[in-house]
Amino acid sequence: MSRTPIHTPLAPQAIGTYSQAIRAGSTVYLSGQIPLDPASGELVAGDMEVQVRRVFENLKAVAGAAGSDLSHVVKLTVYLTDLAHFALVNRVMAEYFAQPYPARAAVGVAALPRGAAVEMDGILEL
Repeated sequence: MSRTPIHTPLAPQAIGTYSQAIRAGSTVYLSGQIPLDPASGELVAGDMEVQVRRVFENLKAVAGAAGSDLSHVVKLTVYLTDLAHFALVNRVMAEYFAQPYPARAAVGVAALPRGAAVEMDGILEL
């Protein structure tokens, strides 16, 4: 099976040795996105809701570059440095996804790249 990298300037550039996403067959593996502004490469300013929305917008941009959208995400993983933000993630996620919602895991972590408070990755079925 061939692997095809997915890239878009509408999402932050990779800050390490990885691709924004990889397509393998009809599956796209979306790399973790933190709330980086694609234009500046810096963390967005604002409260946690602004940060969560930026992460969803980044994932949406990469899904679009793969020729799809968030409605085809089958698995989402959310990483939070403070699980007290879990309800906020649920509320915002409901604006980006419709039922049936993707399978999901939420993980509390000690730290994330660039000092971010949230990161998400996912698996997309084309």
